[in-house]
Amino acid sequence: MLSTPLAALLARRNVHYGWVVVAVTFITMLVTAAAVGAPGVLIVPLEKEFGWETEQIATAFSIRLLLFGLMGPFAAAFMNYFGVRRVVCVALILITAGLFASLAMTRIWELVLLWGVVVGFGTGLTAMVLGATVATRWFTERRGLVLGMLTASSATGQLIFMPLMASLSENYGWRTAIVLICAMLLVAVVGVFFLMRDRPSDVGLPAYGDKLVATALPVTGGLLSLITMPLLALKEASRSSTFWVLFATFFVCGASTNGLIGTHFVALCGDYGLAAVGAATVLAMMGFFDFFGTIGSGWLSDRVDNRWLLFWYYGLRGLSLLYLPYSDFSFYGLSLFAMFYGLDWIATVPPTVKLATERFGREKAGLMFGWIFAGHQLGAASAAYGGGFARTEYATYVPAFLVAGILCLIAALLVLTLSKQSKDDAVPEPAPAG
Repeated sequence: MLSTPLAALLARRNVHYGWVVVAVTFITMLVTAAAVGAPGVLIVPLEKEFGWETEQIATAFSIRLLLFGLMGPFAAAFMNYFGVRRVVCVALILITAGLFASLAMTRIWELVLLWGVVVGFGTGLTAMVLGATVATRWFTERRGLVLGMLTASSATGQLIFMPLMASLSENYGWRTAIVLICAMLLVAVVGVFFLMRDRPSDVGLPAYGDKLVATALPVTGGLLSLITMPLLALKEASRSSTFWVLFATFFVCGASTNGLIGTHFVALCGDYGLAAVGAATVLAMMGFFDFFGTIGSGWLSDRVDNRWLLFWYYGLRGLSLLYLPYSDFSFYGLSLFAMFYGLDWIATVPPTVKLATERFGREKAGLMFGWIFAGHQLGAASAAYGGGFARTEYATYVPAFLVAGILCLIAALLVLTLSKQSKDDAVPEPAPAG
């Protein structure tokens, strides 16, 4: 295994192997996020080629986003049982197969099956839970920064590849854009297979910032236990008001990002006369600002009360969404929106994960955040369908954006209902398996 000698070589140079794992995870989340975000620039080409309505296409996309989130808790359990490397390799191959098979699709049910179910299932195995798992297992110090970097890769992957995919789709057809994503996914598979390890102890190291090598608790039970573990975690989390506040606010986060902007922004701009490549370029600008905004959010989450960070993030995002329909869609107006909104695109993730880890403990953080992230994608699926419904029924996206903006303002107030961590609020750590 290449990772063992490489870890020893880096250790002699005082470099922790955790940074290699972070790099591989960064690339993986970047590429899978591009697969999640690609359909956002393909709505119009699919409408033109097959005659499908926006609402029909949005249905497939909403299923993809919903599965992307609902798989999160089970992905955490699979990673605990089978190991991160195996789960991620299987997920990447599954996404590639679904996208490659879609090159021959001609009917709407095939779109729902391949881009909705298959890609949704595969991307769900490598959702935000992967970044949270890597950050909590490999890092004690710099955890917030690492989580910010990995979160930024996921959001940036959805946005920064869009101009390229839009250009390829416009000049060579949408299938060319899909082939490019498949090639990038296969490159990620190679990196994960040779360089990813499940825990620091696999290469004889402590987590970054620790002095002792921690031995993982053995995973007991069979397939039934594996499936019921996330459900039992949900039952336990449901007793905590903190869980429901984080779930609800993350629902709003998903509705106001992946579901609405990620899925419908290019089509929205097209309604106002802006070509797909130009609209996708604005999304890439968001990705650029998001990269620094999310890393900065990770840095701040190690130093500032995370409740107040979320208050400002949701509040400012709500104001930017209320502004967008009245921006006149000029270059200046959209650039201002891209900068303001981009800095806040997914900056909510580091403080949300930090709050979940503080309240539920390191070992449970992956499973708990998996369910919280399910709320994120439930919101995304709702907004993806809702936006398509609004455009089909009312010939405008404006109602969807106004609703999203108001929901963000409500989320900003809701997060302030969280009290500072107390022993009474925290879910107890699990007993050692034996």
